[in-house]
Amino acid sequence: MPLLSTRGAASARSFGFSGSLPEVLVEYLVVAGGGGGGTNIGGGGGAGGYLTNYGSSTLSLSSGVAHTVTVGGGGASVNPQGVLGSSSVFASITATGGGGGGTCCSGTTTGGNGASGGGGSTAVSGGTGIPGQGTNGGNGAYGGGGFIAAGGGGGAGVAGTAASNGSNGGKGGNGLSSSITGTAVVRAGGGGGGANTTYSYQSVGQGGTGGGGNAGTPNAASGSANTGGGGGGGGNASGGSGGSGIVIIRAPKAAVSTTGSPTYTTSGGSHIYQFLTSGSITF
Repeated sequence: MPLLSTRGAASARSFGFSGSLPEVLVEYLVVAGGGGGGTNIGGGGGAGGYLTNYGSSTLSLSSGVAHTVTVGGGGASVNPQGVLGSSSVFASITATGGGGGGTCCSGTTTGGNGASGGGGSTAVSGGTGIPGQGTNGGNGAYGGGGFIAAGGGGGAGVAGTAASNGSNGGKGGNGLSSSITGTAVVRAGGGGGGANTTYSYQSVGQGGTGGGGNAGTPNAASGSANTGGGGGGGGNASGGSGGSGIVIIRAPKAAVSTTGSPTYTTSGGSHIYQFLTSGSITF
């Protein structure tokens, strides 16, 4: 009888019935919302924070528990500085929003701080990024008279470019590529910096690869949806809004249930869920 009792206890432990929930190991990509571009010769918005463990490590989640997924929205383009993008969250992972672009010319502002910094306008500095999530925004420049231009917003992979001699807006920094879905996609590019487009010989900056919005001629483009791209800085008008973020979860087993209508695909035997809006996932 003692032998049978011991075997029963061992069997219970081996099947995970000792009181703790079984766990599943998942890979993730969490991208926050991009920052809004600055208005009126504005800096590019910084890209949303970019965090991933794809291909290098795993995150352990309890089965039978609904894990909340929050997809951050992009920041708006307003004075005196573009709005910081909203954070994206999955389990214990939080990606910070991108910083807003600075504006010109009454009350000139620096680029906002965030996961990636927004570009500065005129002769002020770009915002500071968070190491491991993004990069810094580019500085603005002033060459006298109407030679005014703004820096590009930082991207997840490359910092925003500084404006050139007050005449050309800086390029937004490029984002990073991930194949977590089975296909390589670049996300989290910074927005381009604006310039004084009153003069035809001045040019605005292009957005960084990965959804960064181009600067305005005169109105700027917004960051692409679900990339975390920063909004472009305005020429002599409005800047673009930041792009919304995305959360992607890759697991060796299918989820028991989800909310928020994620896109479901498979690749290499893994089950992949792409959340374009907030929801939850249970394994």
